[in-house]
Amino acid sequence: MSLKRLLTFQLTAILCFICFINSASADQVVSTVSNVYKIGIGDILAITTWKEPDFTLESVRVRSDGKITFPLLDDIQAEGLATMELKMAVQKKLSVYVEVPNVTVTLVNPMSRRFYILGEILNTGEYPLTKKLTVMQAFALAGGFTEWADKNKILLYRKNNNKEETIIIRYKDIIKGDFSKDILLRPDDTIIVP
Repeated sequence: MSLKRLLTFQLTAILCFICFINSASADQVVSTVSNVYKIGIGDILAITTWKEPDFTLESVRVRSDGKITFPLLDDIQAEGLATMELKMAVQKKLSVYVEVPNVTVTLVNPMSRRFYILGEILNTGEYPLTKKLTVMQAFALAGGFTEWADKNKILLYRKNNNKEETIIIRYKDIIKGDFSKDILLRPDDTIIVP
């Protein structure tokens, strides 16, 4: 192999490696952005403005209209925003009153992320969805099934873009090792165990 061919081969390999690294990091950025928590109705936030106690709220609940009330700023839209987006909105509005506001928005309690479990389950009700939770884990949180539960006809009701979807869950399939049926829960999912 000639020196020119060897250099061309090495340069091509390096360029391919760089392209691979860049595409992998781009995928990670997209993945990270899609996993950002969005503030919802009922969430409890803490908003701290550095060195400005009059513009600090230790606990503020997002109202049913999706807004929060902030001193001098009136109502600010919070629902649907990430904490960093709300921080920027508050800082922008506060800049009228504070020279260089430094705001921190903290999610204290994610009350908007709930799921519901009903029917032949020991502890029916509303449960917080504070982490990634599967159907099996939801059954465990709710104390398990009653003796009359039909474990092959469990229903999961889910809203997708204002369209309701019904998913049949067969508990026995999951127990036998088909973990693809152990579905991750989403906010406002309702599980019914007949």
